[in-house]
Amino acid sequence: MPVSEFAQVSRREAGAEETAAANRSWWDAEAGDYYAEHGTFLGDADFVWGPEGWREEELGLLGDLTGRRVLEIGGGAGQCSRWVAAAGGQVVATDLSSGMVKQGLDLNRRADAPGPPVPFAQCDAVQLPFAEGCFDTVFTAYGAVPFVADSARLLREVARVLRPGGRFVFSTTHPFRWAFPDDPGQGGLTVTQSYFDRTPYVEADSDGEATYVEHHRTLGDRVREVVAAGLVLVDVVEPEWPSRNQQAWGGWSPLRGGLFPGTAIFVCTRA
Repeated sequence: MPVSEFAQVSRREAGAEETAAANRSWWDAEAGDYYAEHGTFLGDADFVWGPEGWREEELGLLGDLTGRRVLEIGGGAGQCSRWVAAAGGQVVATDLSSGMVKQGLDLNRRADAPGPPVPFAQCDAVQLPFAEGCFDTVFTAYGAVPFVADSARLLREVARVLRPGGRFVFSTTHPFRWAFPDDPGQGGLTVTQSYFDRTPYVEADSDGEATYVEHHRTLGDRVREVVAAGLVLVDVVEPEWPSRNQQAWGGWSPLRGGLFPGTAIFVCTRA
């Protein structure tokens, strides 16, 4: 959860329109700084599932991508999509933010362009501009899922564009982390709020207008949303913090990662 020094932080209700407007604006403004801060860790044509640093080439959660029609939602600058394209997938990257899409297109145009260029579409993940059953695989690495007010609708939309038997894999903040402060040190090891409190996390400006919103769901909520969308839950991966990674990322850190999970990866197929 990124906190600006000027933000008013609270837990309050935030609907779909307010959430989308706030997050679109936030990522538009932060796209360049986010890339500058995390670009080295993420790579320009690599596929990192989360702050722990585990890569798709290690976990193999998407399966063989050769010739597969692949969609990335909440793709940011499309680093993961470039990796997918290099692995033989026919991929499209999408993001809500025009700033993030621009960052991705700038990477495509670089003289030393990392990996194959990928096509982008700016769109909301709860209203994808694609036909039914047109993708073999859909994925997102920390994109979209916690940044929409209605994640159940998002999952239904993913199921709509997936072919029967297709695969959807998404990583997101582990629900357990919501009970702890967003602190990578000792202060982040003590429960300070209820795991069951689903009230959104909201940053707002001096006028009270939301500038960033994140939504919490419990592990059970996530499972129920997957099933209700017509998807089959194949696996839930809770990656352990690898000893090779000594880098903190916001509230994620080797200290906390050695004690409890910071990321949950849900592996699903279309029924």
